[in-house]
Amino acid sequence: MKKWMIGAAFLVFTSLGVTAQQQSKTPPSPEERAQRMTERMAEKLGLSEEQKKQIYEVNLENAAKRQTEMEAQKAERQAKQAEMKAQEEKINQILTEEQRKQWEEIKMENRDRRRPGGQVHDRGEIRRGPRGGNN
Repeated sequence: MKKWMIGAAFLVFTSLGVTAQQQSKTPPSPEERAQRMTERMAEKLGLSEEQKKQIYEVNLENAAKRQTEMEAQKAERQAKQAEMKAQEEKINQILTEEQRKQWEEIKMENRDRRRPGGQVHDRGEIRRGPRGGNN
């Protein structure tokens, strides 16, 4: 009975931890980012109120700029994905059923060779510059 209660408590705390992590995935607004950065700087550097106001403005400008850049990158990724999907549909219209199956197998083999970071395993020995030591 005691083991069962400990196990149940462990499950409850684990699920609460997972839920808390999932809820915190919404990215902070530029204002929140600027505020957090300003507070950290004020704490570490002992900023005056006037300095905090000026630093906040600089941090807010930077955070807004980065937010705009991230949104532009997201839109660019989505456009590339749509382009790739359209290309794939065109290719599938041209290929026979048998060729489509072969093509899918080839694509899956290529995907399996890739690492999560997008780098390919089977490239052989990689030559490095003077600092890499392979020359």
